Amino acid sequence: MTDLVVAARRVVTGGGIRAARVGVTGGRITAVVPWAEDLDGADTVVLDDDAVLLPGLVDTHVHVNEPGRTEWEGFATGTAAAAAGGVTTILDMPLNSIPPTVSAAALAVKRAAAAGRVHVDVGFWGGAVPGNIGALRALHEAGAYGVKCFLLDSGVPEFAPLDPAGLQAVLAELATFDGLLLAHCEDTATIAAAPDPSGREYGGFLASRPPAAETRAVAGLIEAARETGARVHVVHVSSAAVLPLLRDAVAAGVRITAETCPHYLTLAAEDVPAGATQFKCCPPVRDAANRDALWAGLADGTLTCVGVRPLPVHAGAQAVRHRRLRRGLGRHRVAAAVAAGGVDRGRRAWTVARGHCTVDGAAAGGARRPGNEGLDRARVRRRPGRLRAGRGVHRGSPGTAAPQPHQRVRGAHSAGGGAPEPGCAVRPSGTSHSGTC
Repeated sequence: MTDLVVAARRVVTGGGIRAARVGVTGGRITAVVPWAEDLDGADTVVLDDDAVLLPGLVDTHVHVNEPGRTEWEGFATGTAAAAAGGVTTILDMPLNSIPPTVSAAALAVKRAAAAGRVHVDVGFWGGAVPGNIGALRALHEAGAYGVKCFLLDSGVPEFAPLDPAGLQAVLAELATFDGLLLAHCEDTATIAAAPDPSGREYGGFLASRPPAAETRAVAGLIEAARETGARVHVVHVSSAAVLPLLRDAVAAGVRITAETCPHYLTLAAEDVPAGATQFKCCPPVRDAANRDALWAGLADGTLTCVGVRPLPVHAGAQAVRHRRLRRGLGRHRVAAAVAAGGVDRGRRAWTVARGHCTVDGAAAGGARRPGNEGLDRARVRRRPGRLRAGRGVHRGSPGTAAPQPHQRVRGAHSAGGGAPEPGCAVRPSGTSHSGTC
């Protein structure tokens, strides 16, 4: 007998979407059987026919900002918002917090800030800035998944960008231990030569961040990766003009990957109302034709998508999937079957979170990679825009302040939460927790 059985008419599996029963034992999914097959469980939940059961998401690009700028977003609210949305693991970016995560000592500060305050599993990226080449190996050995850099002003003074020579030097160092570099790719000179943003129309802002800024920065990153043999990853691609560069680089053996984001796949510049600053992000949302080209890049594997994995459906369903994603990327009834199991019952949604959440794989931060061994089962009950903590969420994490009933959880860099860096999307209260920097 399993601890929990979740039955759904639409279960997302590696082989497609099908009716099935999912069994969870000891915090792990242990069985996925056809709907018609019996599966015993101490607790059984049957989802509504229009609900979807899918694995918990891993968001690899989140700015928590604690310590130092916790008013923008802290571990307690950021990870609670993640749990409410079915995200069961986040990786925190190295900038906006003070100190930035550019050394092993700074990584220890971040872990200490997160300890006892997280609702999901948390891991960390390090940072590459001028002058910290000697700290990169120690960051890697301390457990950072890789290091992030900016190729233009990051917007915060303590996280300076790398110039071409600095980029080359960082990649040469990373290549010595097969480390990974993540890069925000916009070219400083191209943006400096572009028109200054002016007025309330989104077109003015869009013109200030032209596609050429991305293509030139990506081209420089590809060349540096080719020369050093290092692994690189382009974060938040907004311009489809970089796709041919990425395809050619991969074909030539360059070790490069790239991601886009849900807002680039669902929004279009021509639809942005005047003065709607919640649509402002860097790189910017571009036009509908560009959006459709990004979808093609996602379909052929040139791009991945932060926090969202395309459903394993055949090509003929692409248009349907596109329409569904544009309607809200999961704001409709979507359930999360995380390692601890989970369900979403329409408007009265249940998402199961980790009972003993981890920082880098252990509550004390000792292990190097996130794991789920020995995690207890707990429930977080949510309604749109609200989070209610249930039993066991903080078990094993003494001193954690649980969200209060009906506490509203804001997204990272949400309106009124402090001035975000220029590379970040600004989102209103109650929206996605994930950053785009």
